[in-house]
Amino acid sequence: MRRILAAVALSALVTAGSPALAESTAGFIRVDQVGFAPSEAKRAYLMTTGPAAATPFTVVDHRGREVLRGRAGADLGRWNAKYGHVYAVDVSGLRAPGRYRIRTAASTSAEFRVAPAAQFAGPAAKVVTFFGAQRDGADVIPGELGRKPSHLNDRRAAVYEWPVFTGPDTDQIKGGLTALGGTVDAEGGWFDAGDYLKFTHILAYVDTLLWAARRDAGPAVDPRLRAEAAHGLKWLDKMWDERSRTLYIQVGIGAGDAEGTFAGDHDVWRLPEADDGDTGQGRQFIRNRPVFRAAPPGEPISPNLAGRTAAAFALASQVEPDRYRAQRLLDKAASIYALARTENVGRLTTSLPWAFYPESVWRDDMELGGAEMALAAQRLEDPRAGEWLRQAAHWAGQYLEHEAGGDTLNLYDVSALGHADLVRALRAAGTGGLAVEESHLLGDLKAQLEIGAGRAAKDPFGAGAVYDGFDAVPHAFGLAATSRLYRAVSGDRAYDAFGTRQRNWTFGANAWGVSFMVGAGENFERCPHHQIANLKGRVDGRRPLAVGAVVNGPNSEDLFSGGLGEHFEEMRRCPGDGVDRYEEFTGRGSRYVDDVRSWQASEPADDFAAIALYALTLMSKDR
Repeated sequence: MRRILAAVALSALVTAGSPALAESTAGFIRVDQVGFAPSEAKRAYLMTTGPAAATPFTVVDHRGREVLRGRAGADLGRWNAKYGHVYAVDVSGLRAPGRYRIRTAASTSAEFRVAPAAQFAGPAAKVVTFFGAQRDGADVIPGELGRKPSHLNDRRAAVYEWPVFTGPDTDQIKGGLTALGGTVDAEGGWFDAGDYLKFTHILAYVDTLLWAARRDAGPAVDPRLRAEAAHGLKWLDKMWDERSRTLYIQVGIGAGDAEGTFAGDHDVWRLPEADDGDTGQGRQFIRNRPVFRAAPPGEPISPNLAGRTAAAFALASQVEPDRYRAQRLLDKAASIYALARTENVGRLTTSLPWAFYPESVWRDDMELGGAEMALAAQRLEDPRAGEWLRQAAHWAGQYLEHEAGGDTLNLYDVSALGHADLVRALRAAGTGGLAVEESHLLGDLKAQLEIGAGRAAKDPFGAGAVYDGFDAVPHAFGLAATSRLYRAVSGDRAYDAFGTRQRNWTFGANAWGVSFMVGAGENFERCPHHQIANLKGRVDGRRPLAVGAVVNGPNSEDLFSGGLGEHFEEMRRCPGDGVDRYEEFTGRGSRYVDDVRSWQASEPADDFAAIALYALTLMSKDR
């Protein structure tokens, strides 16, 4: 939905003029719809079709009482051909807790709150709810979507050779699948996104962030978070066969074969509980989903997989109160980490096809795994702590030499968390003479923030992510998290306001005025590309579908040049009228479409949700 829904169009234009805002000038006020902590810098944005310098504004509380006056500040630049001006609206003078709106003579913002930073635990809790809705297997949480056990056939999933695809950018399979013999229990875990595939590469990253959030949350932690992280780790434990030293990487296939003799997950729109009993023609790999391994038993595995999977087990070890269980978790991390292929690496293993998740850096994963194992070993007084610290420092140095300088914290680059935790491990050990020093790690954390800050300086909404590429929203949350990680290990608060603005952007302080987390704010994603939500939830736009889901948000407008495609036969239309209500805000090469078909913009993903959860967890501790 590209134009704002009537039910929530609180930022819509009214026609009255003002001394500084001509009657012919239309405008919208964009603001973080979740809100601000009292001490945070608080910026909203006035986006207008014509000049509106120094436009007067007022702030009113939830009773309509005026509490603050001011004038719009600097013109931050043009958004698109229609909206040629974006002005800063500084409301940092608001410090009293309450619910507020910003008004000009021609527009009114969505409501936002000023409240202690602990308020950010609220949207973080919504994300935990989303992970509960994403559960697969027997241990589902019914919730508002009425989830039922699904894919119990995964308990005896057959193992197959890697498929051959018809091209480098397709998931269509060439020929059939070849069984290797044997089965594996792959029941459980989380669905990866709006579909039902499961990937070790993604889930290890997600579970790492959930355990990190559990560790770093402090006393206000959501009591459900530990259980959700444990649910993910249970599935990772199934994917790692300690006896044969085999790591399994994927359950299910995206598409069927070129001849159409069998279907894949993306070919069918349905509820997951239907799959086990699906006897339709060509549905054999829907009913009995194949499993694929990273490498033959005992053979080296892709280092990105080894590093991030080890990190998940090691982080769980750090927060496990029982020392015996903590030691066992650390030992599993060590076994996986030791199997990493770090010479002649070649193309990394992520998913089948690789194009689903085209990761190209891996030394950050090895740094992260080593740092988390070192921290866990230090806690347990395990004598291997020093060796893992040395390895983490080595891989950090290699990352700085070969891979630094192009990306920031997200699914494909975990160095920010690795750097921060390696600093902590180095300080706890009190030793020097390793491949990197604290100053190197702090310098790269700052450099990553500068990547985002450089982009933000050129963007009228202060966004540090790239609009016209995949993963804009998780990159924004990653920068928000990095700002707090950097402050925690350096004591430098110079990037606090920048990090806050990245959170602001994700929650509505953007050109579209949309919160990209379902259920957070007044005007949020309404039609996610999510099968369960679409088939089980209300699609009238009045209630959120898949609360806590985080979507990609804007993406390259070129991805939509051929339209949104047809609806699946079973798909419920959302929006019902098919109108793109945000079309007028397409700009800077990016487009956002809120439509169940617009997977490029509206599909939730677990990695998006996990980095949002971690960023909000860190921010909820602000003072």
